[in-house]
Amino acid sequence: MRKLLTAILLTVTLSAASQTKDRSFVFMPQSTAQAQFAGYYAALANGYYEEEGLDVTIVHPFSSQSNIDQLLQRKADATMLPLAQAIESVSSGAKLVNILQTSMNSAIMLISRNGTDPLSIQKGKVAVWNSGFDQLARIVTLGNNQEIEWVKTSNCVNLFISGAVDATLAMSFNEYYRLLQTGLLRSDQGVFNFREQGYNIQQDGVYMTRNAYQKNTWKAEAFARGSRKGWEWVEAHPAEALAIVMDYVKKNRIPTNKILQQLMLEEVLRLQIDPDSGKKEFRVREDMVEKANRLMMDAGMITREVNYKELMP
Repeated sequence: MRKLLTAILLTVTLSAASQTKDRSFVFMPQSTAQAQFAGYYAALANGYYEEEGLDVTIVHPFSSQSNIDQLLQRKADATMLPLAQAIESVSSGAKLVNILQTSMNSAIMLISRNGTDPLSIQKGKVAVWNSGFDQLARIVTLGNNQEIEWVKTSNCVNLFISGAVDATLAMSFNEYYRLLQTGLLRSDQGVFNFREQGYNIQQDGVYMTRNAYQKNTWKAEAFARGSRKGWEWVEAHPAEALAIVMDYVKKNRIPTNKILQQLMLEEVLRLQIDPDSGKKEFRVREDMVEKANRLMMDAGMITREVNYKELMP
C-alpha cells in the first residue's frame, strides 16, 4: 500500500510539474507577414510546435523596428538574420547562436534605375531597409570606390518608384518581383545579383542570444525541429502553404497579392537548396562563414573575425 501511495504521489507531482513548465516561445521573423516565413506558419498551423511541447507565438516586427534589437531587448526568444548581419552583430559584442539555418544562398540584389549597371553609379542614393541587411552591398560599393548615401526606409520599392533614390537593395524573392510587376524593371541589365557575382553568403538563419539558449536549450531544439518539419511540409504542400500565408497576410493587412506571394514562396524554397550538393541541408556552411569574415574584414566592417564555433550552440 505504501509503495502504491508513493507511486501515486510521484505521478501527481510529475503531472503538476509538467503543467507549470514554461512552454512559451516567442519567434519574431525579420519583417511583416509574407511567404518568406511559410515554414513557421505551417509548423504552428499543423501543430508541430505543440508536438514538441512548445507554445509558440509568432510576432512580426513593425516596419520601423529592428528585429535584432527586439531580440537583444528580450522581446523575442528567437529571430531571423542573414549570416553576414549575424557576424557583424557578434563582432560588435552581441552573443548569438544559430539554432536553425534554412537558406543556403544569398537573396540580395542591387537594382538601379533605367537599366544602368548599379556599379556604374559613382555617387548616388541607395534605399536600404531600416532593419539593415546591407552588409554585402556596402562591401561591393566600398570596393568599387562608389560614394553611396544609404537611405533607410521601411519600403524600398516606394522610394525607388518615386525617383527619390538612384538604386535600391532588393531581395530576389520580394522587391525584385514587385518591381517587375510595376513595369519599371523590364530586364536584368540594371540588376546586380550578389549570389551570381561571387558574393553568395547564406541568408535566413534563426538566432537566439547565447544566454537565452543556455537557459532554454530544450526550447531551442524543439523550435528547430518543429520549424524544419514545417518547411518540409511546405515543400510537399505548396498550395496549402500558400493558403496559410495568405491568411497571415490578410490578418496583418499587408498590401500584396497571391501571385507575388506564390513567386516569393517558390524562390524561398529554391534558396534553401545548397549550391554544391543540390540538397536542402539546413546548416550553416563553415566556408561561407570564413568568406563573409574575409570580405567584411577587408572592407573594415568588422574589427575581429567571428569563427564558425562562435555561432554554433
